[in-house]
Amino acid sequence: MSTQPSSNQPAPPPSAAFTPTGSFAARTDRRRVVFATVVGTTVEWYDFFIYASAAALVFGQLFFEPAGPQFATILSFLTVGVSFLFRPLGAFVAGHLGDKYGRRLVLMVTLILMGAATALVGLLPTYAAIGIAAPILLVLLRIVQGISAGGEWGGAVLMAVEHAPTARRGLFGASPQIGVPLGLLLASGTMALIAVIAPGDAFLVWGWRVPFLLSIVLILIGYYVRRRVEESPVFLEIAERKERTRTPIVQLFRRHALLVVIAALIFAGNNAVGYMTTGGYIQNYATNPDGPLALDRGPVLWAVAGSAVTWLLSTWYAGRLSDAIGRRTTYIAGWILQLVGVFSLFPLVNTGNIWLLFLGVAVLTVGLGFTYGPQAAYYAELFPASVRFSGVSISYAIGAILGGAFAPTIATALVQATGSTFSVTLYLAGMTVIGLIATLLLRDRTGIPLGPDHEAEQARSAIYGAR
Repeated sequence: MSTQPSSNQPAPPPSAAFTPTGSFAARTDRRRVVFATVVGTTVEWYDFFIYASAAALVFGQLFFEPAGPQFATILSFLTVGVSFLFRPLGAFVAGHLGDKYGRRLVLMVTLILMGAATALVGLLPTYAAIGIAAPILLVLLRIVQGISAGGEWGGAVLMAVEHAPTARRGLFGASPQIGVPLGLLLASGTMALIAVIAPGDAFLVWGWRVPFLLSIVLILIGYYVRRRVEESPVFLEIAERKERTRTPIVQLFRRHALLVVIAALIFAGNNAVGYMTTGGYIQNYATNPDGPLALDRGPVLWAVAGSAVTWLLSTWYAGRLSDAIGRRTTYIAGWILQLVGVFSLFPLVNTGNIWLLFLGVAVLTVGLGFTYGPQAAYYAELFPASVRFSGVSISYAIGAILGGAFAPTIATALVQATGSTFSVTLYLAGMTVIGLIATLLLRDRTGIPLGPDHEAEQARSAIYGAR
């Protein structure tokens, strides 16, 4: 471990107040941490998904109309994906700051960045008003969202997992994870409600802006809640021992580069499939007036919002289950369930029946929940304390690029090229299998000590066949 001890004296024993398992922490403090991570990640992902919904529903017309109907849709989805390219930048910066200065600082900064970018999208003039400057500004604001999202997740999951008792890490780690389906539920529900309040042309003229501007209120709530949360006990112990690593990212890639890649592939398998709804593809496919279904916008948004509830429940349950049967076993069950969801999705959606469409996306989210709920605890247990923030953030960001970044764009291009959604099914099934294989390459480290005094044990390779 690369550390900077303050003297030649042996490190002091871990303080009871900083015990990584959280066994000495008050229950009220734990509840506050769980609540703060849920609220914070819900607000962050509401902002992120509001953009994806708008990209599927209106941005093609408002910002890319000169490109023509089909190419405008692809360009609109590309702006969703471009933010993922900047997630690693956010993960690198946040990982460095989080490992050196603490998890809490990063969470406050990323929340403000995301909220400011989202509100500004709601104020942005369209192509008809300012020409080519409109899509350029839209992309720049989406990049800011990507940088924020890249730094947010690692801090949120480590605050939850490092405060948790050892036997309940999976459950505590599921708290920031359920912020994602809650964000989707809030984003889809808000969009659906605005579609009722401002139907037809009114939605295009001003209705779509309202959900973006509501972000200002949500950010204020999230900021207030996060300010009241104490720093991670693991980081406090590292700081007390004066063992913060000067260059955590360098140390991460020097010693754990292959682990980062494998962990990224695990998330890619989940993320590619998840972005069929969170990235707006199903919403666009089902509501496109020139498409095979041409369903009304409102019912489709409500169906996606309903599927966010099943995703939330399966995510929470999978996190809890992973404490009982292990992270790896839970993941393997999740990949099987996800394959079932992938192969049932489009046969149900293509019926054109809104209830069967809901069933299709709901079944899909069960597998998504099982491959998402254990992720926070799973990732935290893979990396040593001194580089943990960098490890989980960068693995997550790279996985997002490989998985969800351009999944809606790829799906749109596949359907346009083949005329069939079965090509999309094969693509999603392939990503799921990649996630399964990556999971099988890693050992289960459920329950491993997370504190800096166990760095040597944590540094042993989690990859089968490696030391």
